[in-house]
Amino acid sequence: MVSRPLILLTNDDGVSAAGLVTLRQSLVGLGDLVVVAPATQQSATSHSITLVRPLRHEALGDDVHSVDGTPADCVYLALFEDRFLPRRPDLVVSGINHGNNLGSDVFYSGTVAGAREAAMRGIRALAFSYAGSSGFDVCAPLVRDMVERMLRADVPIGQTPLLNVNFPRGPARGVVPTTLGRQLYAERVVARRDPGNREYFWIGGEVVHESIEEGTDVAALRDGFASVTPLVLEATYAEHLGVAAFVAGPSGEGT
Repeated sequence: MVSRPLILLTNDDGVSAAGLVTLRQSLVGLGDLVVVAPATQQSATSHSITLVRPLRHEALGDDVHSVDGTPADCVYLALFEDRFLPRRPDLVVSGINHGNNLGSDVFYSGTVAGAREAAMRGIRALAFSYAGSSGFDVCAPLVRDMVERMLRADVPIGQTPLLNVNFPRGPARGVVPTTLGRQLYAERVVARRDPGNREYFWIGGEVVHESIEEGTDVAALRDGFASVTPLVLEATYAEHLGVAAFVAGPSGEGT
C-alpha cells in the first residue's frame, strides 16, 4: 500500500532556476518528489506543446529530469512516459515562478500551463509565483503549508482543483482567496536591425494599469497579501450561446 504522496514538480524558468530549487527544498518530507522541468527558459509559452520536432531528455540526478520543451510538454511526458514516475502523482506543483502571474497573465503563463496540464488529467495542481527574482525562501513556509493543505483538501468527486498562487515581494501579511484581477500592459513593438541588416522585433511592455477591485489577486498583492485564485478548465461561455446560435444562422437557431 502506498502511504506517501507522489508530487510532480515543474516550472517555466528552467530546471536550474532558483524558484524551482526552493520549491523542491521546501517540500522535502511531504512526499516523494520528482522534478520534470524545461531545460531552458520557457516563460510566456502558455499551454503550447511541441509537435513538430522530437523532445530531448536528460536525467540530472535522482528524480530530477530536464526536457527541452515547454512546461506542458514536461507534465505530459511525466504522466505518459513510464520512466519518469512510479505511479500517477497525487499533486502537480509548478513554480516558484520568477515574477507574478496575475489577472490575464494566466493565459500566457507557462507556469500556470504546467499546472493546468495536470488538472486537465484530473490531478490536483498548484501554480506558485513570486513578485521578485530572488529571495524565494521568504515564501517557502507558506508554499509548504499550502501544498500540505492541498493534499488534504476534501474535493467533490469529478472536480479537480487548479489554484494559482501569487506572493508579494518580501514577507506576506497573510494569504487570502481571490478572483482574477486585471493588468494592462503597454502594447509596444520595438523594431530593430541586426548586424546583417535584417529586421527583428521585441514585443510587449510594462504594466501600465492594474485593477483596484477588492477581492482580486492584484489588490491582494498591492496590500501585501499572497493570493490564491481558483481557475476553471471549462472554457464554454454559456451566456453567449445565443450569439453562437445567431452566428450559426437559421439552422443554429432551430428554425
